[in-house]
Amino acid sequence: MLKLAVFDFDSTLMDGETIDFFAEELGLGKKVAAITEEAMSGRLDFFESLQQRVSLLKGLDYSVVEKISQNLPYMKGARETIAELKSRGIKVVCFSGGFRSATGFAKNILGYDADFSNILHQKDGKLTGLVGGDMMFSSSKGDMIQRLQNILDVSEKETLVCGDGANDLSMFAHASTRIAFCARDILKKEANIIIEQKDLRKILIELK
Repeated sequence: MLKLAVFDFDSTLMDGETIDFFAEELGLGKKVAAITEEAMSGRLDFFESLQQRVSLLKGLDYSVVEKISQNLPYMKGARETIAELKSRGIKVVCFSGGFRSATGFAKNILGYDADFSNILHQKDGKLTGLVGGDMMFSSSKGDMIQRLQNILDVSEKETLVCGDGANDLSMFAHASTRIAFCARDILKKEANIIIEQKDLRKILIELK
């Protein structure tokens, strides 16, 4: 019986990559998206890629960051799937290598219980190009899920994880139900449920 479900945010609970939306404001959408793809496919170290991408956002107004973060396109079926899992007594948590400006806002809309992500440093209302937080490294999700399992007294058998990219691999190592959602090949290889349609409700069908 499942007790804990951990979802990635970008390209899982949300349809797209938050940082790519930010970069588009600076005319750097394609450049940042290319780095994101390299990282999510496992060809580039996540920590290095995150620092590299965030540095390119230096000077962006934080008001723009907030506006974009509060108008992101959520994945089809996200609300319904989270609500159903919670109705079964499952704690639902979001881990994101992205940003609290997005995951914190989405928490009240999508209904998950907690979010762990990164924070874009700002000064005088503009991004400084620096970042810090809970999910900075390729190992961060695996580290955090073990801490949560210990706190909640939840086993690997009682844990579900769902993501799409290489930085989700570390949490896949600590869950018996591993869902690759419209994912890169590197993650599909470690999954025992693969969903290719952009509809999170497909998860509920798989769990029946």
